[in-house]
Amino acid sequence: RHSREDYKQIIERLGGKNSSSISSKTSFVLAGKNMGPAKLDKARKLGITIMNETDFLSLIGDNDR
Repeated sequence: RHSREDYKQIIERLGGKNSSSISSKTSFVLAGKNMGPAKLDKARKLGITIMNETDFLSLIGDNDR
């Protein structure tokens, strides 16, 4: 498993931007085990893709799972 900081670095290395808040500009949410229900609800209401760690690692082709 990767840490939250690892995921931030991976996303930035791939050209993405990390944010602690969710808005209509958010492309996707990488939901960890402790994601707050308010953020999860907001992402759903905005129609933002929510993925777990396995989905994200699959998306980026990380075989180091």
